[in-house]
Amino acid sequence: MSNIFFILAALLALIGVGAGAFGTHALADFLAEVGRADTYETAVRYQMYHALALFGVAVTQKIWPQAGWLTWSGWLFVIGTVIFSGSLYLLIFSGQRWLGAITPIGGVAFIGGWLMLLLAAWQSG
Repeated sequence: MSNIFFILAALLALIGVGAGAFGTHALADFLAEVGRADTYETAVRYQMYHALALFGVAVTQKIWPQAGWLTWSGWLFVIGTVIFSGSLYLLIFSGQRWLGAITPIGGVAFIGGWLMLLLAAWQSG
């Protein structure tokens, strides 16, 4: 499972860096026009935070292979990123404001991922 999380972390980070650069250069005028530069930055930032967290989960699975909470943590980080950042990206480009109501579900998944990581550390310590 750690290889899957490592691959997904690398993919999310790759997309995050690309999205950040694209937003800064190619999308700057559009984001200013729609007034969503701050929303875009938040989506990219949380995507990168949780890509790094997912790397941490992948590495930690090598150290604590018996900690089942780590698998939950990893998947919750993946799900949280897709829902949180994904809903913000969709909101920006579609203009559908109702997508903002989905974003907190991703936030709850992030919180759950951090809780599972805490439980893994507690269980393995």
